Amino acid sequence: MFMRQDLITPTLGGHTWFEKPALPYWTMMAGYSLFGVRERSARLGFALMGLLTVLVIYRMASRTERADKKELRWLAVSSAIVAASSAGLLLFSHGVNFDIPLTLTTTIALACFFVSELEEETRRRLWLLVGFYAGVGAALLSKGLIGFIITFGVAGAYHLLRRSWPRSEVLLSLLWGVPLSLLVSAVWYAPVIARHGWSFVDEFFIQHHFARYTSNKYHHPQPFYFYIPVILMIALPWTPYLIEALARGLKRGQLRAPDALSKLRAFALCWLIVPIIFFSASGSKLPGYILPALPGAVLLTGERLSRYLRGEGGALSMRACGVLLSLLAVGAVLYVRLGGYPVMACALIGASLLVAGGLLALLLTKTRWLTTLAVACGMFLTIIISLLCGIEGISRHISIAHALEQAGARGYNQAPVYNLHTIERTAEYYAAGRLQYGANGEPIRFEGATQVEAAAREQGGTILVIVPSEYAPQLTTYAPLETETIDNNGEVTLLAVRIQK
Repeated sequence: MFMRQDLITPTLGGHTWFEKPALPYWTMMAGYSLFGVRERSARLGFALMGLLTVLVIYRMASRTERADKKELRWLAVSSAIVAASSAGLLLFSHGVNFDIPLTLTTTIALACFFVSELEEETRRRLWLLVGFYAGVGAALLSKGLIGFIITFGVAGAYHLLRRSWPRSEVLLSLLWGVPLSLLVSAVWYAPVIARHGWSFVDEFFIQHHFARYTSNKYHHPQPFYFYIPVILMIALPWTPYLIEALARGLKRGQLRAPDALSKLRAFALCWLIVPIIFFSASGSKLPGYILPALPGAVLLTGERLSRYLRGEGGALSMRACGVLLSLLAVGAVLYVRLGGYPVMACALIGASLLVAGGLLALLLTKTRWLTTLAVACGMFLTIIISLLCGIEGISRHISIAHALEQAGARGYNQAPVYNLHTIERTAEYYAAGRLQYGANGEPIRFEGATQVEAAAREQGGTILVIVPSEYAPQLTTYAPLETETIDNNGEVTLLAVRIQK
């Protein structure tokens, strides 16, 4: 899209690719325009979206805090700390991930809706509802219909839980608000439908929405309860406070009272539960799908953490956070050692930070700000250090990037790339323009050495072949071919292949 200067039609291997809407693609294109076509340019916009999500949560909590300063003191700060140091938001916002734009846009929409529930002035409520519907439209541009389902699902569940009827202006806003959302999303949907018609409708809505949700067509099956442990993991290291909030802070009377805190608890609970229920019923499950539920977990967690900062309990949960950090430190070192990754120095640095934060949380719970910042900084710095100095060594085992760099250093930077007995998806980025595709739009996957031989003869020179390492001898021992091993990352081997002279 960037090279064609086409804002409308996503393609993959020369074929239209209507899996996701355009906003994430536009984000990457903006990064390429500013800083060139490279990994960090693609990731920059998503990192900024993660940061903006933290800021929106802070502003929402700050407005709630002003409604009752005594009861909710430190709510905004504690919620921001939890969001900025939670494993899910930190990790997902450091890569190109379509769930980050969805999380930001749904957070903007739902924050506007909730603050409108607290606002007394009619005109401000109206503008906040405008923000809600505009956010819904942006969510439709981020990941399709799920943006509509999450935002309206949470808003509806909130009123059901509180057994309250929405204000008349909220009901009337549907008459102009839904068209506003559609108008915002029409920035892309209108031209793409005008250009591609039924083929877009079928692939985007029917195949990648309804078929993906109701079946295992895209091969991501998981048990119904899959997202329960996932949400607990992406809430790390603050999971004990989330459990405390669910266990102690959500009694019936605490959800239906007219004060701001009760409204916040009810809204955050719906924000957490609605996406979990919806995605749990899907036939296709991936961990990132549940990321839009994280702000709800953050607000519930932040409310309990703010109580700890005010000296109103929570010491046991802080000690549990300390234990979790220590266990994460041990797990990180074992993961690197058992996996054979060449990043032990990075693992030890990260582990030492986790252990230091964990010990402070265990031993100094009365120094509440110190322990809170120790846990947050321990998690935050560990992930940042791991991404800066450790991810390259780990990614070598799960990506073809390093192997292709080695091939380029040997003079094969223009050689066409094929797959044998596998489809290496990371090659679709790192070998863009050279990876060979079939008529069906999928990368060519050979099933035998004779097919590789035919491709080498057709190309008339050297080709690169990605093959699972256990199958590499099929080519290295095949008499008609001359092979050169470029790299073996433990999973796949990259071979330079030419016809034997």
